[in-house]
Amino acid sequence: MRIWCCLCFSDDEEDDNQRKGAMKEGFLENVDDLEGNIVNDDDDEREEEEEATATVAAQLALNLNRQKQGDETLLLFEEMVTAMRCDGNWDGVTWRPLIRCSRPSEGETSASASIAVEGCDHHDSHHKRAKVYSASHERTSCSSAETDFSINQGSSILPNNGMFYHNFMLNNGGDEHPFDANGGNDEGGLRTEDFEIRMDLTDDLLHMVFSFLDHRNLCYAAMVCRQWRAASAHEDFWRCLNFENRNISLEQFEDMCQRYPNATEVNLSGTPNIHLLVMKAVISLRNLEALTLAKGQLGDAFFHALSECSMLSSLDVNDAILGNGIQEIPINHERLRDLKVTKCRVMRISIRCPQLKNLSLKRSNMAQAALNCPLLHLLDISSCHKLTDAAIRSAVTSCPQLESLDMSNCSCVSDETLREIALTCANLHVLNASYCPNISLESVRLPMLTVLKLDNCEGITSASMAAIAHSYMLEELELDNCHMLTLVSLDLPRLQKIRLVHCRKFADLNVQCFMLSSITVSNCAALHRINISSNSLQKLALQKQENLTMLALQCQCLQEVDLTDCASLTNSVCNIFSDGGGCPMLKALVMDNCESLTAVQFSSTSLVSLSLVGCRAITTLDLACPCLEKICLDGCDHLERASFCPAALRSLNLGICPKLNTLRIDAPYMVSLELKGCGVLSEASINCPLLTSLDASFCSQLKDDCLSATTSSCPLIESLILMSCPSIGSDGLFSLRWLPNLTTLDLSYTFLTNLQPVFVSCLQLKVLKLQACKYLADSSLEPLYKEFALQELQELDLSYGTLCQSAIEELLAYCTHLTHVSLNGCINMHDLNWGSTGGRLLESLSTDNASSMFSLENINEPVEQANRLLQNLNCVGCPNIRKVLIPPPARCFHLSSLNLSLSANLKEVDLACFNLSFLNLSNCCSLEVLKLECPRLTSLFLQSCNIEEEAVETAISQCSMLETLDVRFCPKICSMSMGRLRAVCQSLKRIFSSLSPA
Repeated sequence: MRIWCCLCFSDDEEDDNQRKGAMKEGFLENVDDLEGNIVNDDDDEREEEEEATATVAAQLALNLNRQKQGDETLLLFEEMVTAMRCDGNWDGVTWRPLIRCSRPSEGETSASASIAVEGCDHHDSHHKRAKVYSASHERTSCSSAETDFSINQGSSILPNNGMFYHNFMLNNGGDEHPFDANGGNDEGGLRTEDFEIRMDLTDDLLHMVFSFLDHRNLCYAAMVCRQWRAASAHEDFWRCLNFENRNISLEQFEDMCQRYPNATEVNLSGTPNIHLLVMKAVISLRNLEALTLAKGQLGDAFFHALSECSMLSSLDVNDAILGNGIQEIPINHERLRDLKVTKCRVMRISIRCPQLKNLSLKRSNMAQAALNCPLLHLLDISSCHKLTDAAIRSAVTSCPQLESLDMSNCSCVSDETLREIALTCANLHVLNASYCPNISLESVRLPMLTVLKLDNCEGITSASMAAIAHSYMLEELELDNCHMLTLVSLDLPRLQKIRLVHCRKFADLNVQCFMLSSITVSNCAALHRINISSNSLQKLALQKQENLTMLALQCQCLQEVDLTDCASLTNSVCNIFSDGGGCPMLKALVMDNCESLTAVQFSSTSLVSLSLVGCRAITTLDLACPCLEKICLDGCDHLERASFCPAALRSLNLGICPKLNTLRIDAPYMVSLELKGCGVLSEASINCPLLTSLDASFCSQLKDDCLSATTSSCPLIESLILMSCPSIGSDGLFSLRWLPNLTTLDLSYTFLTNLQPVFVSCLQLKVLKLQACKYLADSSLEPLYKEFALQELQELDLSYGTLCQSAIEELLAYCTHLTHVSLNGCINMHDLNWGSTGGRLLESLSTDNASSMFSLENINEPVEQANRLLQNLNCVGCPNIRKVLIPPPARCFHLSSLNLSLSANLKEVDLACFNLSFLNLSNCCSLEVLKLECPRLTSLFLQSCNIEEEAVETAISQCSMLETLDVRFCPKICSMSMGRLRAVCQSLKRIFSSLSPA
C-alpha cells in the first residue's frame, strides 16, 4: 500500500519536476557543530552526492529568493519532502530513501511503534531518553523509480535555516527501518550509536509538549530524531485533515483515510472530485465529527450516505450545487447538531435532524425548505430571496424551540408571518428582520425578544413603537435607515443599546430606559428634541445634529458627552451640565463648533475636560469647575471676558483670544500661563501660587498695578516675558522683588530708560533680553560692569539697540561672566577689536605669552586660568562693523559660536579662538582678510563673500578639524577648485559651492 505525503500535491507535473532532488537537499545545512564525521569509501558515490548537493543548493537559493519576495502563501505541509509510502534516512547532507516500508500490523498504535523504534538501545528505552543523531551512515539501496517518487513528493526549501518539512507520518515497524536494532550500515559505516546525544524527555512528556504545537511545527520536530518523529506522527495530533484547495486524488485521499482512520475533522473545500472524496470520507472515517465542503457538486448519494456517518455533529456546505437541481435534497441525521448550507444552489431541501441546534441556509436559492428539527435554537435564512412568505412561515413555525431567527433581506416576509412566529416560537429572543420592507409590526407581540434589528425597514413608523414597547425584555434595538420614522418614545426597563442612524424624518427621541448604556444617534437631520433618562449611560455622542435645540438628560452615570457641530444649541444647554442639571458625574464635554453659544457658564464639581473649539460667537466664559484640568479655546476669536475661578488647570493659553479684555484666574495648580497676543487685556486678576512661567507679550494695555498684583500672588515665577508691554514702568518693575526665583526676564520693545529697578529687584536673574529698547541711555548698563550688579547674569540680548561703541566695549571687557551675548543690528558698533594695545580690554587682562597658551603642552592650562566665559556671540547685520580681532590675550577660550553674517562693511576677520567650532560670515560682501587660528573649527560659512580663493586656502589650512565649508555664490572662488581646498584641509567632508564656475 502507498502512503502519500499529506497535502503535498501539485496541479502541474512541471512543478513536481522542478522540485526533483529536493529530498536530497541537506536539511542539516548548519552541520558545522555536529559531532562525528561521515566516512565514505566509495569515491563514485561521493561524487554523486556532491553533484546532488550542488543541485539542491541551487534549488534552495531559488526558493529562498521566492520567499524573500514576500511569498506568504505557503500552506501547511506544502514543503514536506519525504515520500509517505516509504521511510527515509539522511546520510551526511544527502537524503536516502529506503527500498520499501512495511505497514504497521493491524491494531498497532503509534505508541507501540515508538517503542519498537527504541528497541536499538534497551538501556535508553528503559529510561525513556530521546536520542538525537548528529549524522547517520546507514545506507539502503533503492530502486530508481522509488527514488524518483520520493524526490517528486518533495517540495521547495524552507527559508533561511536550511530545513524543510519532514514527513510527519512514519511507517512504524518494519525490518528495514534505518534505526532498528539490527539495521546497521551494510557497507561498514559508523554506527549511529557512536554519535548519540541523550535528552531527558520521556514519551509521556514529549507527547504533552507536542500537544501544544501546530501541524507546521510538528513537521519541524519530526526531523530532530527518531523518537520525535514517531511522537509527532501520533494520531492524537492529526485528528483534523485539512485538504482545502488541494489537488488531491482519490487514491491519495484513500491512503490518508487508511493511515488515520480515527480522524474527527475533514475539510475538502475546493478539492477536485469533491463528491468522490467525501463519499470515501463518509465510508472510511467512522469517527468523523465535523465535515466541511465547498465549491463543487454533491450528488444525491452523499446525502443518502450521510446517515452512515453516525458520529457526525457538524456539516458545513458552502457555494456548492446540491443534487441535479430538480429533486428534493434530504438531509437526515440523528446526531447532527450544526448544519450550514450557505450560498448553495438547490431547488428544494428537506432537513430531518432531531438533535439539530443551529441551522444556516444563508444566501441559498431554494424555493422550499421543509424542517423537522424540534430542538432547533438558531435559524439563519437571510438573503434567501426565493423563499416565499408562506414557505418562511411554514419553516419557522415548525421549530417551536427557536430562540434566534435571522430573516434579513427576505423581502416577502409580512406582519402575518411575524404574528404566526410570535404565537409558535414563544422563546424567540433574537430577531433580525432588516431589509424587510413589508414589516410594520402591526399587532405583533414578541414579549421575550432581547435583540431586535429593523434596519432599512420602510414600513417602520412611529406607530410601530407601540409593538416594540410590548417587548419588555428588549435589550438591543437597531433602527438605522428607517426613513418613515418620526418619533421614538420608549420606556423599556431592560433596554441597553439603541441605534438611530440616517433616519431622515426622525425628529423626537424620548427614552426612559434606566439600563441604557449605549446610544448612537447620527445624521438625523430633522432631530430637534432629545430626552434621555438612564442610570447606566456613561458616554453620549450626538455629533452633527445641526437642528438639535432641546436637550434634557437625567443620566446619573454619564461621564462623556460629544455635541460637536450641534450648531443650534443655545446657552441654556449649560444648565444641563452644571451641578443639579442631571449629569452629576460628567467629566468630559465637547461642544466644538456650536456656533449659537454666546455666553458659556458652567458650575460643575466633576468636569475635568472642556472643548469649545470653533465657538466663534462666545463673548463670555465663566467656569467655576474646581476639577477642570484641560480646556481648548481655539477659534474663540470674540471672547472678551473669561473667568476660571476656581479651576485645576496646570497650563492655559489665552493668546488665541485677541479681544480678551478682562481675565480672572484662580488656579492653585497652574504652572504656565500664556497671554501672548491679548492686546486689549487691561484687567487681569491672576491668583496662581504655583505659577512658574508667564508670557504677557504684546499685552499693550497691561499696567503696573496689574503686574504688582500678579507678582504678589504668584511668588514662584521663574520666567516673565513682558515684550512689547509699553505700559509697564518702574513701579511695575520694582514689584519684581517679590519674585525671588526669577531667572528669565524679557523687556524687549519697551520704552524703558532706566534699568535700576531690574538691578535692584532681580538678584538671581540669568537671562535678560532688551531687544530694540532704543530709549536706554548709554550709561544704563554701567551697574553691570561698575557696580557688579546681576552677578548671576549669563545671557544678555542688546540687539537693535542704540548703545554707543564705548558702552559695548566696556560691557564686553568687564562682564566676563556672560556666556551668551547678542548685538544683532547695533548700528553704533564699529569694530570688535579686542587686540588694541591701548584698549581697556588689555588693561584688564593679564599679559601672558600668547604663544605659550596655544602650545600643545599647555592646551588645558589657559582654559583653567581664563576668566572670560563667553560661549556665543551674535553680531548679525551690524552695518558699521569693519574689523573683528580676537587675539589670544582676549582669553576667549570658551567661545564656540560666532555669527557675523549680513555685516556688509566687514573687511577683516582675525581670530585666535581655541574652542571656536562655528563661524558664520555669510553675506559679508566686503570681506577681504580672513585669518583663523581655530584648531577646533568644524563649520565655516562664507556664502556670498568677495574674498579671494588664496585667502580662504590660507585660512582653512590652520583648521585641522574643519568638516563643513560653504562658499556658494562667492564670485572669486571657482567651483572647479574644490580639490585644492580639500588638499589644503584634508578633514573637509562637505563643501557647498555654486554649480557654475567663476
